Amino acid sequence: MTTYILRRLLYAIPVLIGASFLVFISIRWVPGDPAVAIAGETATPELIAQIRQDMGLNEPLLVQYGIYLRRMFQGDMGNSVRSRLPVTDEIALRLPRTLQLASMSLLVAAAIGIPIGVLSATRANTWIDGGSMIFALLGVSMPIFWLGLMLIVLFAVTLPRWLGLNEPILPPTGTGTWKHMVLPTIALAANSMAIQARMTRACMLEVLRADYIRTARSKGLVERTVIYSHALRNALVPIVTIVGLQFGTLLGGAVLTETVFAWPGIGRLLIDAISFRDYPVIQGTVLVITLGFVLVNLLVDVLYAYLDPRIHYS
Repeated sequence: MTTYILRRLLYAIPVLIGASFLVFISIRWVPGDPAVAIAGETATPELIAQIRQDMGLNEPLLVQYGIYLRRMFQGDMGNSVRSRLPVTDEIALRLPRTLQLASMSLLVAAAIGIPIGVLSATRANTWIDGGSMIFALLGVSMPIFWLGLMLIVLFAVTLPRWLGLNEPILPPTGTGTWKHMVLPTIALAANSMAIQARMTRACMLEVLRADYIRTARSKGLVERTVIYSHALRNALVPIVTIVGLQFGTLLGGAVLTETVFAWPGIGRLLIDAISFRDYPVIQGTVLVITLGFVLVNLLVDVLYAYLDPRIHYS
């Protein structure tokens, strides 16, 4: 297992290099001059030229990327153009907030989505099954930013007005208390919860038709034991796969959620950096999100071996 993990970590290096190259090139194709964004529209051509020189923008793209790659392997992602702080410090300040939001959203999505999928599968072709799948379809169909705005309108404007309150029921923006996490967590978890419910239902329906489930029932085992100790356990491998992928998706989805709710995470940092043409912050933030995807996929693969004894890594 240790050899497999080390090999996967080595494979992650070319993935990160490829991602960094794509981001490095693509952001430089976006219209707009970062030197002008920094200096301002009224800046003199001399000042703009000096900024371009300081940022190394006069060098060919491949030369610029080579310099960036060398510094990256030395642990230096550069300094933010806007704040002048090291990019690593900017990310280290914001990353815990994003991980907090993504982890809580994944926990809520799994705690609700998986039981709904199990209930829907065990009550297949009933009104419970139909209602659960309609609920899941709504979760998949609603964009994160739209749902976030609707939650803000509902809990910060409409309901307080109906109840005669002078303050929002739940804070629409910011951080500080557990209440600040409720709305962004719901907005971010809705899509993941729906996908997990649908995947769990599909996996459970397939497992419940297996011969060993009929054998377990014929032995007189309690239905709850059959469902959760036998069926769900054997359906967990594809479910864990989708849960792991959803965590990576939640890191990306946090970009929209953090923007809507003014949540100070790396998603909002990325949006602000794009608006300001802050190349080092954009590159560093995307690289961290990519690394999150890689590590989560590795963790999922390791969990396979514990969930299914038939899976071995040599």
